[in-house]
Amino acid sequence: MTAQEAQPALPAGPERPAPPKRSGGAAVLGWALTISLNVVAPVITYNVLTEDHGWSEFAALLVSGVWPVVDTAVMVAWRRKLDEFAVVTLVFLLITAVVSLIGPHSARALLIKDSGVTGLFGLLCLGTLLAPRPLMFYFGRKFGTDGTPASTAWWNGMWQYEGFRSTMRTMTLVWGAAYVAEAVVRVALVYVLSTGTMVAVSPVLIYGVLGALAVWTAWFGRRRSAEGRRRAARAAATPTAA
Repeated sequence: MTAQEAQPALPAGPERPAPPKRSGGAAVLGWALTISLNVVAPVITYNVLTEDHGWSEFAALLVSGVWPVVDTAVMVAWRRKLDEFAVVTLVFLLITAVVSLIGPHSARALLIKDSGVTGLFGLLCLGTLLAPRPLMFYFGRKFGTDGTPASTAWWNGMWQYEGFRSTMRTMTLVWGAAYVAEAVVRVALVYVLSTGTMVAVSPVLIYGVLGALAVWTAWFGRRRSAEGRRRAARAAATPTAA
């Protein structure tokens, strides 16, 4: 079967295809691997190296950053393809490593470098608005599907709808602007607050902004989806009334 034959036939009218049934087991396993290798493993590695083996914070942070690379490698081997999300992940891991290595290694410098990475992510989001498809399209495909050919083909096929394209671009714009603003605020706070206070405040800002964006994205996605269904219903009712 060719790639074109595998692509579901999407109607030309306003009716949109429903997403294929997701593979629950594959989705759960994928999320378990992602959380384990991107959250749990780095924290454990950092604590073990600094507390039990006396490593410096700088060295421990660099080694802890290897786990997201492992996650990307596992996903590529599992799905047998290097998708755009994996490429973006690898690029930002490289940026993080370079930013961490350059310049002074003081606590204040490390805090500023962290802000620089999130700021670069925001700029990347805004930059992809000029690309054929914005960054949130690929993030949505990563987290909104289970990675199977059917769900991936469904997500790709949704791009033909103007409402879907507008939603992805709006989400990308909001995420980009939010992370650029977050980076600017954190850099300013580094020079206003003490290092000890900033160490506590910085993760609150990071996860606070991420949580707020996640909640907004879910709300905005449901709102746009409901609007699309209403438009489709009105369009379907118009020929009948005529």
